[in-house]
Formats: sequence, C-alpha cells, structure tokens
Amino acid sequence: MEYKFSSDLIEETVKDSKNNKSDKSLNLKPSPAFMSASWTALLIGMVSYCIGLWNANMALNEKGYYFTILLFGLFSVISVQKSVRDKLEGIPVTELYYGISWFTTLAAILLLIIGLWNADLELSEKGFYGMAFTLSLYAAIAVQKNTRDKKFIDQQ
Repeated sequence: MEYKFSSDLIEETVKDSKNNKSDKSLNLKPSPAFMSASWTALLIGMVSYCIGLWNANMALNEKGYYFTILLFGLFSVISVQKSVRDKLEGIPVTELYYGISWFTTLAAILLLIIGLWNADLELSEKGFYGMAFTLSLYAAIAVQKNTRDKKFIDQQ
C-alpha cells in the first residue's frame, strides 16, 4: 500500500483538475467552515487562557510566565508545522532548525506542566489552563495548515 502526503495529493488533484476541468469531485482546498472553525478555536483558546490569567489570584510575574509560555508554544508549533510541511514539499529545511522547532515545542509543553504542577492553584484551574493551552496549540497548527493549503491551491 502506498501512502501519499497531503502536498502530493494536492499537487495530483491540481494537475488532474487542469487536465479535466469538468471533474470537481476532488477539491482539497480547506472549506470556509473548517477555516472558520480553526480560527474560532484559536481565538477561544487564546482569549480564554488570557481571561483566566487576568482573573487569576497570582503574582504579576507568575501571570507573565504563563503568558510567555502560551506565546512560546504558539510560535513553536507553527514553526514545527512549517518545517514539516517544507520537508514534505521538498523545500530545504536545515536539520538544526527542524530539531530546534521540535525541542522548543516540547519545552513549552513541559514548562507549562512543571509550572502548573508546582502552582498553588485548584485542580480545576490547572485543568483549565492545560486545556486552553492545548486547544490554542492545536488550533494554531490547523490555521497554519489551512493557510498554507489555500495559498498553494490559489497559486496553481
């Protein structure tokens, strides 16, 4: 069984659609509904996390730590998604950058876990921050993928 990456499928679909204009059955462009859902999830995750920090009964430096971890995590997962996609599409990516992207993603997650583990918060608050953080990271990956897919298909 042969496995194909999404970029290969997109390329084949674009080539097929150019050869056969009447066949519109394989449209791999992200749907507006999925793009909206991804952006909405990203905003809900980030805003919820920030509102939770704003209302939290903790020192300002602790709030700054958790906010920085959110920004660090978002940048890291977008960097991982971009470097993985670049590698799949044959765009050169240095192994150093690829490795650093994965390292920083794991570091952001680990730093959040350590911070929450040692925080003087209720278990429900810890769960809230963990879930909002996870939602934000996943949504950031989805938004980046949708943006890249849309741009790739629009350029064809």
